[in-house]
Amino acid sequence: MSRIMNVASGPYAPPVPARELTAVSADGARLHVEVHGPADAPAVVLAHGWTCSTAFWAAQIRELAVDHRVIAYDQRGHGRSPASPACGTEALADDLEAVLEATLAPGEKAVIAGHSMGGMTVMAAAARPGFREHAAAVLLCSTGASRLVAESTVLPLRAGRLRTALTKRVLGSRAPLGPVTPIARAILKYGTMGPGSAPQMVEACARIVHACPRKVRYAWSQVLDLLDLDHGVRELAVPTEVVVGTADRLTPPVHARSLAAALPHCLGVTELPGLGHMTPIEAPELVTAKIRQLVTTYPQVKEGA
Repeated sequence: MSRIMNVASGPYAPPVPARELTAVSADGARLHVEVHGPADAPAVVLAHGWTCSTAFWAAQIRELAVDHRVIAYDQRGHGRSPASPACGTEALADDLEAVLEATLAPGEKAVIAGHSMGGMTVMAAAARPGFREHAAAVLLCSTGASRLVAESTVLPLRAGRLRTALTKRVLGSRAPLGPVTPIARAILKYGTMGPGSAPQMVEACARIVHACPRKVRYAWSQVLDLLDLDHGVRELAVPTEVVVGTADRLTPPVHARSLAAALPHCLGVTELPGLGHMTPIEAPELVTAKIRQLVTTYPQVKEGA
């Protein structure tokens, strides 16, 4: 289980949940789930990305929980969810279905937002009965469906076999990240955030990412290396909006454009100038506003109501 190294104060400090629970996935994996906000408010479900945790959504949770029921969970092996030997897109889909079943009433709809691997989780679950029962609309932040390593621009080299091979080694490194130092913050900022990211944003991201155990980080890097969810994009039939930073080196805008072309009901792509991969932290107000707008436009009416 991850070490908890979150920031202690400010907009990126994780809020205290109204309640916590454990969702049990299809293979018995146990998932830490937090519920924030009024119990009878419209529901929002947040799925974080690789090496992150519920703390990644702190800014969104704090603002949305005023008048929404915000459900956030730790992906297996991340945050407070124990690691599991099962790593793969089917496990991600199982886990999201388990969280939806544990937190939503039968037929109740929610807006589901996924960042990076969280977006891939949504795509993996798109054809699942549990997802289709509960998804009203989706926000995909900084994510892609396939060719993640080949399209990554973390290394400033010409696209091709050499860059792909070297990127695979960098992203799949087994080396420990160590403490959050000035050098570590600079490396993380270069690889995952826009050049104008404020120090408190970089600090929040660094603390979250460095808390992820290296075995978990490595195991999921292998899943992302082989990822192919193009079929899942075509199954994602609910209204879906896409957000990406133009300076995203991990999932560059080419992925967002490919998603928009393949989604059955794409509401549009928002490209944020100069922002990197960590859009919910780099552009918290915009991401929160996108979620609010989806809740307003696509009310969570229970089936049969």
